[in-house]
Order: sequence, then C-alpha cells, then structure tokens
Amino acid sequence: MGFLDTGLWGNSLRTWLIALFTAAGLFVLLLIVRSLLRSRFLALAERRETLDTYNLIYHIIHETKVSFLLLSALIAGSLVVSLPFQTVRILEGVFKVGLILQVGFWLSTIVSHTINRRIQNGMRDQAARATTLNAVRLVLTIAVWTVVVLMALQNLGVRVDTLIASLGVTGIVVGLALQNVLGDLFASLSIALDQPFVLGDYIIVGDFQGTVEHVGLKSTRVRSISGEQLVFSNSDLLSSRIRNFKRMARRRVAFNLNTTFQTPVDKIQRVIEICREAIARHEAATFDRAHFKAFTDSSLQFEVVYFIENPEYDQYMDLQQAINLEIMQRFEEERIQFAYPTQTVFVQSAEVQSPQITREADPRSG
Repeated sequence: MGFLDTGLWGNSLRTWLIALFTAAGLFVLLLIVRSLLRSRFLALAERRETLDTYNLIYHIIHETKVSFLLLSALIAGSLVVSLPFQTVRILEGVFKVGLILQVGFWLSTIVSHTINRRIQNGMRDQAARATTLNAVRLVLTIAVWTVVVLMALQNLGVRVDTLIASLGVTGIVVGLALQNVLGDLFASLSIALDQPFVLGDYIIVGDFQGTVEHVGLKSTRVRSISGEQLVFSNSDLLSSRIRNFKRMARRRVAFNLNTTFQTPVDKIQRVIEICREAIARHEAATFDRAHFKAFTDSSLQFEVVYFIENPEYDQYMDLQQAINLEIMQRFEEERIQFAYPTQTVFVQSAEVQSPQITREADPRSG
C-alpha cells in the first residue's frame, strides 16, 4: 500500500488531495470568471451610459464576496470525499447561511444602486429630495437585512418564531408610542416614491397655496405668495386634496361679461364676435367658445372660454389683461355698455277721480 493510500478520517490521502485540488482549482476559476465578468460589464457600462442595466450587473458582480466563492469551492471539494452524515448536514447549513448572506449583499446593492440613480437623475441640486431618498434606502436596507438574519438563524437551527413574536409585541408597543412620527415617516417615503409633487412645484392644499421649498422626513415646507412659510406634516399633506399647478399641461380660462338690458340684439351677436377676435389675436391662446349665457337681475351675461398652452400664472395674467383691454376698447367703439349692479324703478302715474256727491232737495223746504 502506497503513501497516498493511507487512510485519514475515513478517506485515503489521495482522495483528500483530489478534494483539495478540486476546491482550489474551482476557487481560482471562480475568481477568474468574476474578474472577467466585472471587467466586461464595467466596459459596457462606460460605453453605454444610457443602459443602466449593465452598471447594475457590474455592481452585483462586484459585491459577490470572495469568501462566498471560497465557501462554494470548499463545499464542491467536500463532495469528493465521504463524510459523516452529521458533518454533511453542518456543511449544508453553513453553505445555506453563506448563500443567504450573499443574497442579502446582492439585494442591498440593488436597493443602493436604484436610490443613487434616482438621486443623480435630475436631482443633483435637490438636497431635500436626496435626504428623503437616503432615508428610503436606509429603511429598505434594514428590512432586507432583517429578513436575511432571520432566515440565517432559522437555517442554523434557532427557533425564530419566538423571536418574531417578541419582536412583534415590541414593534406594536413602539408603533403605538411613535405612531405620529412613523406615519409622517412613511408618508415621506410615499412622497419620495410616488412624487405627487417635487421641489419648486406650486401647489394648493385646502385654503393654503405656495411653492414647495423642502420635503423632509416629517414635514413639508411651502412658501406662500404673501411670503410666510407654511409647514405641513407629511401624513396630513397626503390625506388632503393637493392641486399641483406646476404639472398643468394647459390652463382653461372661463370668464363672464355683463352688458345692460338695453343692448340691441345685433350688438349681442357683436359681443360674441368681439370676444372671439380678441382671443384669436394672441398665439398663446386658443379660443373655445363664447355664448350669451343668461339673463341676470341687472344684466345680460356672456360666458367666454379659452385655453392657454403655457400654464404659468404670470403669463396667464398678462394674457388675460391684454384680452380685457382689447374687449374694453372694442366695446367703446361699438358703443356697447358694460352692466353693473343697478335697479331701475319704473313709476306709472294715474289720475284719481274723486266721487261726486249730489244732494236732493228737501220737499219740506219751501
């Protein structure tokens, strides 16, 4: 019997050497493949900046730990030798834990990469948005690693059901104590992900309106037209009806004109034509309709509707002012009078005849 046939822990020395060389060769091969793939996807990511998938794959490969590759190679080498059942079970458990931890690193990489890309795409100068998205990254990372640790403990034979129950009770107590803070925090995450508004948007919330200045973890700050700063809690803000004028594609404008009851019928038709012509003179406005709408208590009412392709409020006011001046000038030329709240009292006189009294002669009079 040769030296290599010497028995060692139930296997010959030759078998142990084969297992060792198998593990070493596989480990070197995995390192080479990891290096080649990382270099390849890095080059693709640099050449095709618009394809973010290559960059993400590069970071996932980069976060593949050398220790996980070594563990995988050792497990593969152990398959060559004959090991006791209990040892095999231990090795399987160790590999499962290593795989779970590696998946945790991969998921954390995906979360971090996604958040970083959202910060870089169009939000380089928005510190508040970056802060909120970093908070999102922190929460998601904690969630990922909580699940990873629980799965790892379960594969190590730890009873995690009792641990989860105790954590659930603790979470309920903490949640009740901090429900307002947690509500605002999750509302902040909702704002960051759903983006009902961003910095610089002009919004109306109930009776308040202004420009969004800051979106934080607990509150959102809005600068009103009059100059003061309005502070809304994030949970209250999302439970309200928000009107975002910055995202208005086009502005619909409707206004009324009132003329006197003495306006002739032919002039009524001229009012409609004048409104159409006054709006059509401006390229930024699109005429929709003008109608003789109603008889009010003191006037004849016309309704005019048009659209502005640019929704900016200042441009809307400039355009409306120009249209109003045009209509006033045309009304003056056509001698059409605007109406204002008045009452006309018509007095009708009538002759009142007094009853005529006649007196009969007394027959006794002589």
